[in-house]
Amino acid sequence: MSISEILYVSNLDTLIPLCKKSKSIAEEALLKNNSKKVKKSLLKSLGGSINNLGYVYSKHGEVSIALKYYNQSLQIYVEAGYEKGIASAFNNLGSIYEEQGNISKALEFYHLSLEKREKINDKRGVATSLNNLGIIYKSQANMPQALEYYLKSLKIYSEISDYKGQAHALNNVGIVHETKLDFDKALDYYIKSLKIKEEIGYQRGISISLTNIGRIYFRKGDTINGLKYNLQSLEISKETGSKRGVITSLSIISKIYFSQGNLLFAKKYAANAFKLAKELGSPDKLKTAAKAYSDIHRKQEDWKSAMLKFEIYIKMRDSILNKNTERSAIRQKIKYEYEKQKSLDDTNNEKLIVSEQQETEKQQLMTWASLIILMLVICFLIFVFNRLRITKNQKIVIEQQKELVEYAHNQLEEKTKEVMDSINYAKRIQSAILPSTKLVKECLPNSFILYKPKDVVAGDFYWMERKDGKVLFAAADCTGHGVPGAMVSVICNNALNRTVREYGLTNPGKILDEVREIVLQEFKESEDYLRDGMDIALCSIKGYSLQFAGAYNPLWIIRNGEIIEKKADRQPVGEFRIKDPFTMYQLELQPGDSIYIFSDGYVDQFGGEKGKKFKTKAFRELLLSIQDKSMDEQNLFLNETFETWRGNHEQVDDVCVIGVKI
Repeated sequence: MSISEILYVSNLDTLIPLCKKSKSIAEEALLKNNSKKVKKSLLKSLGGSINNLGYVYSKHGEVSIALKYYNQSLQIYVEAGYEKGIASAFNNLGSIYEEQGNISKALEFYHLSLEKREKINDKRGVATSLNNLGIIYKSQANMPQALEYYLKSLKIYSEISDYKGQAHALNNVGIVHETKLDFDKALDYYIKSLKIKEEIGYQRGISISLTNIGRIYFRKGDTINGLKYNLQSLEISKETGSKRGVITSLSIISKIYFSQGNLLFAKKYAANAFKLAKELGSPDKLKTAAKAYSDIHRKQEDWKSAMLKFEIYIKMRDSILNKNTERSAIRQKIKYEYEKQKSLDDTNNEKLIVSEQQETEKQQLMTWASLIILMLVICFLIFVFNRLRITKNQKIVIEQQKELVEYAHNQLEEKTKEVMDSINYAKRIQSAILPSTKLVKECLPNSFILYKPKDVVAGDFYWMERKDGKVLFAAADCTGHGVPGAMVSVICNNALNRTVREYGLTNPGKILDEVREIVLQEFKESEDYLRDGMDIALCSIKGYSLQFAGAYNPLWIIRNGEIIEKKADRQPVGEFRIKDPFTMYQLELQPGDSIYIFSDGYVDQFGGEKGKKFKTKAFRELLLSIQDKSMDEQNLFLNETFETWRGNHEQVDDVCVIGVKI
């Protein structure tokens, strides 16, 4: 489950096999004679696995399957007495009923979720429930009430530093201002939301923000930017499997082409949006797609098709606003509104016919003049054609040879692109597990991280966590580099997270002992005998108190122009002939101290005039020489020195250096 919650942002479908495996383990364990405490823990894991499966199916638009999973998870949470899980299940059921257009049922479950979360003081959950209630009131055109809920939600998300929640709330506030036709203010909120989503790598959210920004430009009359942003959003929605996002982008792109008079493209995109909206069963998306499709049919004077789509549009609109009008009354209203629109179109058509008749008379005069000129041109073209035919035969042979060469070249490019796409996708997954720049600056304001993978992905990684008032950070070097090293780094990163988050450890020595056991257990389950692991320097800071433990990688403290070194244990975090407990050093820091931890990539780099290694001695002298600089300046200086030393030599290993000023 931990792995699934790391990877689902970049690859939603990874949840399904991982959560099914988690579900199977929990179900098998529950058959045993467990204590009450163990049984409750297993039920919580089982409920979480089933809940996450429901989430995947809801995002794919398979709401009936999602509803089944959410109801199952609710029953399990109730059996376990897990209040937070019950509140989450209530919220998820509300989202499904909202998707189906059952607004009264959605409000009922959202309020149940809000009450439960307020009772257990779940701030993040309260913010989520407030945001969802705002969405409901917005769909009912109650903008003041929607804005009130959105702003309350935004305030709580900001207090608890929930960046994804902030992005959602900012986006929703922008929607309210767009509805009020305050386009500039709406665009400002959408851009703020997009910036946060890009910082945290939230692809599905980025797609939504791009759609909204494109729609604002379109409504302001800027069709070029409107089309650009929505085409970008469409591609991301397809990659992430978001049917709702695909439908929204298709509908807006159709409207833009319609406004440009390009009915062929407008109809193509509207047809795709309408088809997907029917499959999804969303009244809101079906309403938008049907309206766009109706406008195109009307423009093409296909009155029957236009009226059928217009009828669907009205039905979906009234369904969203909860109007319980009789079927016959709805049809009369549709017919009236449709005929009124058709009457306006007919009037415009009559004016257009008169204008076209006048234009036809002018065209007749132009036609006779054009015919005379055309005859002269034809005579000239016959002469030119004979000359070109000879030249064309000569070019055919050359073109055939050129096509063979281009075909071979294209095949090679496609294979290369497939490999690079896979590696770049792995980089996105690895980047998702690294601490964000914002988190690093919050925990260690006066610091830097120099991180230079040898290839696109790396075996080196840096790690950071906050626990019990302490800031834990590490520079780690896993076996290998590139794709193999990156795979080991994911396992080691997850092991570090588990020791702190699940076992509550903050002692660096104890953490490395536990991480070693987790890593060894992971590799023992493989049919092949693997000796992979990592070298690491791990620190824990609270005030002026520093704790350190290391595997091969040391700690350097620069104080008053001298380096204080704490050497690491001569054993890796992994398989080793003698596995001693890792040594933990306790140190008291002084103001002005500079702390450095690093992997071996910097000192092992070949370069200079003689192509030799940089070496540890030169690295020590380099750090001592830059103590008068700020940490950001040190970062730039270290990077420039590395690149100057490397010159034309290939980078031999991943590089990771972390510096902290006290």
